[in-house]
Amino acid sequence: MRRKTKIVAGAAAGALVMTVAVALVARSAAGAGAPTPAISAVTMSPSPGPTTAPALHPEEAPALVEPAPVKPAPAAGNPLAGVVFYVNPDTQAVRAAATAHGEAKQLLDKIAGTPQAFWVDDWNGLDSAREEVRGYTTRAVAAGAKPVVVVYAIPGRDCGWYSQGGIEHSGYAAWVDAIADSMVGNPWVILEPDALAQLGDCDGQGDRLGYLRYAAKSLTERAGARVYIEIGNPAWLTPGQAAAKLGLVGFEHAAGFAFNTSNFQPTDVSRAWGEAVSAEVGGKPYVIDVSRNGNGGDGADWCNPSGRALGERPRVVGEGGLDALLWVKLPGESDGPCNGGPAAGMWWQEGALELARNAHW
Repeated sequence: MRRKTKIVAGAAAGALVMTVAVALVARSAAGAGAPTPAISAVTMSPSPGPTTAPALHPEEAPALVEPAPVKPAPAAGNPLAGVVFYVNPDTQAVRAAATAHGEAKQLLDKIAGTPQAFWVDDWNGLDSAREEVRGYTTRAVAAGAKPVVVVYAIPGRDCGWYSQGGIEHSGYAAWVDAIADSMVGNPWVILEPDALAQLGDCDGQGDRLGYLRYAAKSLTERAGARVYIEIGNPAWLTPGQAAAKLGLVGFEHAAGFAFNTSNFQPTDVSRAWGEAVSAEVGGKPYVIDVSRNGNGGDGADWCNPSGRALGERPRVVGEGGLDALLWVKLPGESDGPCNGGPAAGMWWQEGALELARNAHW
């Protein structure tokens, strides 16, 4: 499916590929009045699955937004000032760097030493997910850093592509509550990559809007999380399409939106697109995944394309609507069995070295 890949046991994940849904579900009003997902009979039934590999490949890529000037926010009083993102010492990149030598080690250290998100999904069961989330967020707080978590287990995930799976409909609310209760340190959360962008694109989604509203509410109220709803990328949806879909969920409990997850859209294009979307949703802030966008990309080849590069190091920005640049997708983890890569989410040394070698830093 489109542009991300799923993560294996704490790695990164997701992948999705779909044509842009032109008709938005008209059953719920923007952000309010929609039913919350049923939370009775909340037995969790994790679905087995490969690793993820989202990427976008719409049949017709929407026209990109021309870069527009972004008004800087005053440094004083910025609520995000001082936020430092956590470098996780337990990733596939760290393990690969530890066994490498010479130039390979230097290149892999670029990835291993950079803050990246932690993906939590249903692949290994609820108990494992809770333990991993608690451990990751606890270590981040102990290090004086901000944890970034990707919640990725919505029913009907990835419409049958590499990251297919997700929690059963009756168990999603309880699963989200359990994950929220395992978090410490008021993490930043990227909520369900591709879920909203794929709205209505396949069967089995259930009350997807209700699930997203419930998850944002639970993560905010139970974990004190700063939630960003993921909404595709500039090559997948136009700003108007993205804003319309975000409006169906609303921002009662979400701080803003996230995009470019596991994709390669350049930062200037992404930022212009984000400002356009933000203007249509009441000025809500956004974050951009820049983990592999150092050489940009046209969006047509989302699965392990060659010639890509690591993007900028993650940092808080606080200008215009842009809260931060993040590494959401974990560089070096395959998008799927394509272009020479292994199964989605598996470590791909060749791809990792190319990303790091091509980096502009």
